[in-house]
Amino acid sequence: MKISLDKKKNRELILTGNIVTAILVLAIPVVLNSFIQTMYNLTDTFWLGKLGKTSLAAITLVSPVQNIVVNFGQGITTAGAILIAQYLGSGDMKNTCRMANQIFVCSMLFSVVCASICCVATPALLIWLGASGEVFDKGKAYLQIVILDMPFLFMINLFTAVNQAQGDTVRPMLLNLVGVIINIILDPLFIMVFEWGVHGAASATLLSKVPCALIAFLSLIKKSNPVNINLKGFRFEREKLMSIIKIGLPTAIGGSTMQFGFLLMTKNVLKYGDTAVSAYGIGNKINGLITLPSNAMGSAVSTIVAQNIGAKQKERARKAYRIAMVISVVFLFVCGMILSRPVVSTAFVKVFAHEDDVIVLASEFLSIMAFWCFTNGIYNSTSGLFNGSGHTMVTMIVDASRIWIFRFVTLFFCEKILNMGVQSIWYSVVVSNGISALILFAIYKTDLWRKDVVKIK
Repeated sequence: MKISLDKKKNRELILTGNIVTAILVLAIPVVLNSFIQTMYNLTDTFWLGKLGKTSLAAITLVSPVQNIVVNFGQGITTAGAILIAQYLGSGDMKNTCRMANQIFVCSMLFSVVCASICCVATPALLIWLGASGEVFDKGKAYLQIVILDMPFLFMINLFTAVNQAQGDTVRPMLLNLVGVIINIILDPLFIMVFEWGVHGAASATLLSKVPCALIAFLSLIKKSNPVNINLKGFRFEREKLMSIIKIGLPTAIGGSTMQFGFLLMTKNVLKYGDTAVSAYGIGNKINGLITLPSNAMGSAVSTIVAQNIGAKQKERARKAYRIAMVISVVFLFVCGMILSRPVVSTAFVKVFAHEDDVIVLASEFLSIMAFWCFTNGIYNSTSGLFNGSGHTMVTMIVDASRIWIFRFVTLFFCEKILNMGVQSIWYSVVVSNGISALILFAIYKTDLWRKDVVKIK
């Protein structure tokens, strides 16, 4: 298997080549890219962990706030990737480029407006979350700086969406690698050498995005690229904007409400103290690493399904989804069994935590999540199928239900009925994930995904 940078060859592979090869060619760079992106937060977590649990608790508390805004905006780029891929599958290059222009303008406007609002609203948000003292001060300092990277982040996300829609997942990976290398260098310099603490972590994250965004922009406007941005004579096109809204709005609402649910979960963890918040943050980040391949499979499925639906090859789209799901479930089951062993989970946690009480709680949380993480394989692959076919309303409803119904109901039952204390948080996560995966798979069996959402001529 050879991963190619040739977009035309990759499109041919997606539409007519070996399906397993197509999945791996798309998914492997996405796994690496996701790991690279995760390194932004892991690097902050590693260095701030040396300053104590208060700094870690502050970042854990405010990260969902940033994620709410980012996930809402990503509905635009997600819609763009799906629509661009479907136009590519149909062979309509003119409308492919025009759709890219619409996505570019919408995402840039959104990022600037939301970054400004969020920066001003940060103190009020932290007060509402119940933060006080050092956690409030450090959380406010971190969020008000890091939220300013939104225009740069959205430029990078747009670059990723445009390239991935064409079957190229390597260039986005390389671009993010540049950013994380800069971040790895700046984090210890700002946090430890200059002693800027959370200010340094946020500044390093912000500055590492700037050169990547510039490279992304220069690539997107390059006329030699099959899909490029050209704003000469630009005007908003009602039909394309409605397509973006129809596909992107459910993704935006689902993603942001899910992140808002995570925010409320963090608020629930906060009542158990800084130790629990730090353990929750560390456990989530490490578990996120093992589920990266599953997320990548979902992303690969979305691209393959979108292009094949554009080419009127729905049976091939279904086959790609089933293969990707089996690969994901088997991989996560094996890795989850290994990571769920206490000796293994404790060793991983000790990389990021240095206080015994945090290590004990985080290891327990990580072991429970890892044991059940195979359900993510079903969830992510099936989400990719529905997203790629344009049925983002389905994933929105299930995403929202996962947090707002299944997770909070389980949390209430474990806390109030079973009196499980902080363990209620841990089990509410795995139970809600498992139920949502089963529901999404059941909806797939109805063949709803085969119905056209947007007509691609």
